[in-house]
Amino acid sequence: MIGTGYVGLVSGACFSDFGHEVVCVDKDAAKIDALHGNIMPIYEPGLAELVATNVEAGRLSFTTDLAEGVANADAVFIAVGTPSRRGDGHADLSYVFAAVREVAGALTKPAVIVTKSTVPVGTGDEVERIIAEVAPDTGITVASNPEFLREGAAISDFKRPDRVVVGAEDNRSREVLRDIYRPLSLNQSAPVLYTGRRTAELIKYAANAFLAVKITYINEIADLCECVGADVQEVARGIGLDNRIGRKFLNAGPGYGGSCFPKDTLALLQTAHDNEVPLRIVEATVQVNEGRKRAMGRKVIKAMGGEARGKRVGVLGLTFKPDTDDMRDAPSLSLIQALQDAGAVVTAYDPEGVEHARGMLSDVTFADSAYAAAEGADALVIVTEWDAFRALDLPRIAESMNDPVLVDLRNIYPPEEAARAGLKLTGIGKG
Repeated sequence: MIGTGYVGLVSGACFSDFGHEVVCVDKDAAKIDALHGNIMPIYEPGLAELVATNVEAGRLSFTTDLAEGVANADAVFIAVGTPSRRGDGHADLSYVFAAVREVAGALTKPAVIVTKSTVPVGTGDEVERIIAEVAPDTGITVASNPEFLREGAAISDFKRPDRVVVGAEDNRSREVLRDIYRPLSLNQSAPVLYTGRRTAELIKYAANAFLAVKITYINEIADLCECVGADVQEVARGIGLDNRIGRKFLNAGPGYGGSCFPKDTLALLQTAHDNEVPLRIVEATVQVNEGRKRAMGRKVIKAMGGEARGKRVGVLGLTFKPDTDDMRDAPSLSLIQALQDAGAVVTAYDPEGVEHARGMLSDVTFADSAYAAAEGADALVIVTEWDAFRALDLPRIAESMNDPVLVDLRNIYPPEEAARAGLKLTGIGKG
């Protein structure tokens, strides 16, 4: 497993838990040293325990030596970053191609090089070209095996997935990956879908873009609900019970963020532009979502009476979703910037994301609890729906605030409960 980031580390640990022998390789010596001490570079529930169990069993190891890592490998998974390239939104594949060159030169027997990273359509073709240049006639083949892991539930998603997608152009690659994923087949826990390589590459982007569309759609319906006197939670429930639509990803909120949806929608658009195919729905989704995150700051200012200068705002939740420390493209970043631009002073609390947030936010005071963030505030904003925020002592919070304004961007608290506590509630999509 080349790369010990989110995808590589979770995938490597889960593969080893299936009984496979896995070596995780990373150039970052400090990260590998930390992993040797069972210190995880990311927060993911259950990951430290899973890693420790499989290291102790001798199935999982870590190294900075790539040649050592790929020695005798039947499959080498590339799980390095593919961030948005500055300037044009294309996926930056430089890390992928560099890893492939190094792996191809280090392999001592035929193996399958598998792209686990999210990569645009046609990346596997370029990987094949690199292999032909670096290690011709070695029997190395190329496959695509995109991941569909949700941060905060990644281990469960890996072991009990909706589906596994394998894209390959040759039988040997399919057989190797069939053997690797056999534990899932034995448990009949997930269908394995075998496709062409380009199809597999597109499946990942198409899936993430569709989910981003669904989130953005219900957010726009929430705006309409506020104007016409409807309740977006009831609307979402009413449409979600139609199994053609489904209930998931219909929770109105401050917009999507994270490591996947923002960069994957941009990369899909660039692929479409390069092929002169308009994807207007995805284009609109990206534009609406970006505008929504900053609009949440204006929503808070409106709840405070339209003036933020000199006022103090407490922010609960910084990460883009609960059960992760991932701050990438989190709605909190745009919201806090909008509040600061309007002159507000911000105090924030997050159960896991503060260390990452320190490097991304300036002039923010970080509290050590939700109650400390609310102390003396003119408004309190729930941005991320951590479980720790679902049963707060609302009367205590109301009593401690300078002005008991609660802006609940996740619709955790019913209006009547907030009112009983003495809070002036503003929710999402509540007319």
